[in-house]
Amino acid sequence: MDLVLSYSPPLNKKYSPLVLKDDEDVAALLASQSDSTCKIPLGVIVEPTEVCAYEKSSQESSDDTYGSHDGFRDNYFDVDYCDSEPTDVGSLRQKLLVFRNVERTDNDNGANVTQSAEGNPVVDPLLRLTGAASDEPVNVPTTEASDSTFRDGSDLYEGKYFNTKKDLKRKLSDIAMKGNFEFRTRKSNRSLWVIECIDPNCSWRLRASKIVPESTKFVIRKYVGVHCCSLLNRNANHCQATYVVIGEQVAPQYVGVEKGPGPKGVQTFARTKLGAQISYYKAWRGRKHAHTLIRGSPEQSFHILPSYFHMLEKLNPGTVTRIEVDGESGFKYLFLAFGVEIRGFRYMRKVVGIDGTFLKGQYRGVLLVATAQDGNGQCYPLAWGIVDSENEDAWTWFLTQLKEVIGDTDELALISDRAPSIKKAISTVFEKAHHGACA
Repeated sequence: MDLVLSYSPPLNKKYSPLVLKDDEDVAALLASQSDSTCKIPLGVIVEPTEVCAYEKSSQESSDDTYGSHDGFRDNYFDVDYCDSEPTDVGSLRQKLLVFRNVERTDNDNGANVTQSAEGNPVVDPLLRLTGAASDEPVNVPTTEASDSTFRDGSDLYEGKYFNTKKDLKRKLSDIAMKGNFEFRTRKSNRSLWVIECIDPNCSWRLRASKIVPESTKFVIRKYVGVHCCSLLNRNANHCQATYVVIGEQVAPQYVGVEKGPGPKGVQTFARTKLGAQISYYKAWRGRKHAHTLIRGSPEQSFHILPSYFHMLEKLNPGTVTRIEVDGESGFKYLFLAFGVEIRGFRYMRKVVGIDGTFLKGQYRGVLLVATAQDGNGQCYPLAWGIVDSENEDAWTWFLTQLKEVIGDTDELALISDRAPSIKKAISTVFEKAHHGACA
């Protein structure tokens, strides 16, 4: 078997593609890239020695320095990335002189040669690359480069089962990101899922379907896990890197912590762990989805409020909880005061401060709070409430619940800001208590 290497020149340089036949050609290529800090892309194919397609095509294209090669099947040069201008031999020779550091002499026909260990002249590989040192042309492809074949690195196989189609899609998305390739859906319905590599010339594909129509389990029916697509068709901007996939991958970092990584931290995680470049917005959505997986959604939290309050009253004697709903049984207000704080208020100064602050969750709202002051001048929390906004109705409802907890006497003083809604609510609910406004 023969190995044939092809060099795909950088897109920002107008060099024609080169074929590397031996070590001398590789040395010339390295010399030509001595001023480059990027990796040199090489493609490799294996050919039977008996066929020798390279020599055959070279003979058929003796009048053309850059012919075609049947062995190369990549579509790199299908697009006009570079011109058909020949390589600048003079500039490459100067680089090779520095790279090899050898003495050069001129032969009778003007070709530069070097002396081998046996004393035999060796034609300059730069001239061999461009076909200028001999009558035999160098057959280099102009339209296609060699394939880059690789496996996707997964543990998938035909006959593997998944509980749901969603589980299968998550698995494939994870494989695609780690393998740095993309796939597209050919057909998808409730009982079938057919996908293939985004490169139409690639052999990678998968077909999965339900075990039986009544089941939710999916099984892989056909699977080809080998890619033969070009490196140019693989990019880090994965269409499979959705915010759901990102959120599922980063979710463990939010377990047992108060805050966890922010959107920029999620971007870094996706880039280093998953090999995917994602936008700030997608990182923000992924972080939000991770919060939902770990802590539940706001809708779920509102749904379990009655059960939560029931357990608080059962395990904390004297606790007062209230939930107010609207005409459609939707959440409107809530009030909470722990029994231990209610009992402790009898030993505190009879001065209560009330105020509210806005919430930044999905459903917004306002948090109302009532606090007292102990003998050391420290804040002593009494009650909390969540309402839609700081209006007169909301304050009236909250203060009504507070009155049941602390009572209404002429020894009690309420301190607040100068909001008109608070002033009206206090005068309506507390008839004996005094009201003072902070400066």
